[in-house]
Amino acid sequence: MIAANNSALQSWVEVKPESDFPIQNLPFGIFKTENLTPRVGVAIGEYIIDLKSLHVLGYFSNLSFTLSDFDSVYLNPIIQRGKTATRELRERLSALLQDSNKELQGKEHHVNQCLIKQNKAKMLLPVDIRDYTDFYSSIEHATNVGTMFRDPNNALLPNWKHLPVGYHGRASSIIVSGQNFHRPKGQQKPNETEPPVFGPSKLLDFELEMAFITYPGKELGESISTDEADDFIFGLCLFNDWSARDIQKWEYVPLGPFLAKSFASSMSPWVVPLDAFEPFRIDGPKQDVEVLPYLKSNGAKNIDIKLEVAIQPENSKESVVCNSNFKYMYWNMNQQLAHHTANGCNISTGDMLASGTISGPTPDSYGSMLELSWRGSKPLKLNDGSERKFINDLDTVIMRGHATNGSTRIGFGEVKSKVLPAK
Repeated sequence: MIAANNSALQSWVEVKPESDFPIQNLPFGIFKTENLTPRVGVAIGEYIIDLKSLHVLGYFSNLSFTLSDFDSVYLNPIIQRGKTATRELRERLSALLQDSNKELQGKEHHVNQCLIKQNKAKMLLPVDIRDYTDFYSSIEHATNVGTMFRDPNNALLPNWKHLPVGYHGRASSIIVSGQNFHRPKGQQKPNETEPPVFGPSKLLDFELEMAFITYPGKELGESISTDEADDFIFGLCLFNDWSARDIQKWEYVPLGPFLAKSFASSMSPWVVPLDAFEPFRIDGPKQDVEVLPYLKSNGAKNIDIKLEVAIQPENSKESVVCNSNFKYMYWNMNQQLAHHTANGCNISTGDMLASGTISGPTPDSYGSMLELSWRGSKPLKLNDGSERKFINDLDTVIMRGHATNGSTRIGFGEVKSKVLPAK
């Protein structure tokens, strides 16, 4: 058992029962304040632990990190150190924050330097993401889309149960929660008998996803097995892979999404270490087609993380429109990483691999407006009385997620972005 995951641990830092950030979590992010330059922080309760200050004050003297690792605008330098080093860092933070440990809590002047209220800080994009891959790994989502656009009796394409389908996305337009974006423009073909038109997307959608961030991988030409994959996954974040459905419908044949996906994708500011989710591992859905040996995975590799999506119109209260769970994924993260590297493709520090839309078995668990409104044929009614087929200008979409076993709650906070009118 990983010591920092012990459900009996209590911190001397106050943590409310409903908090996503107990001592068993300790997610990493990048923050700044009016007086502090961007640096690495770890969330606990309503606070951020300033790791640069802890290092300067000598609390990490036995670890392999340098000051520049924490005095950084991205998490990449600490991720570059590898799994053993980041696990040791998390274990050290856990020890310092335990209520029985007086090293830090007994020194008020040190506590005042290291403990920052989250509401006094601005969270920044946590990772310098050089490469981003998006998968299509929810069987419920793939079946729903195939039913809408193809033959319901053959909703899944022939390859779907044999490999984790994916495509390479655009890393430069990944934004952090709280950053708004303008409605994308592009070509659409609303009338099959007329030429295409250019303009703002009319069918803007969210996609509820989880993503993971990688440690340094192997050399070009080498592969990562499903058994090795955990050692190459640093942590997880909430992810909203925005989609312009009308642009995508016209452009995706024959090479897949392009402008319909590359305008913005929103990630949570906190990256939760994979280690924190070990107590929440469960078996995934039964894969009823025999997979090739390189995709076979051993043990419980899915994670029970409850997910929700809310829409908040301008000057109105939010309405929860989706309740799903990461446990539904047909293809797990280990299989995704093994397939990604099966051809010798190398991964790098801070690469992002996203799950694809996470839909569950019931209509209220569908992870996109395309499914929730069934291509607009079943509009959703919000709490303010308005209806939505897709996302309107000035709507804010909010995603939240947490794992809980009754005694411990491990969460991400939230990822939210507002859609501004097209420029």
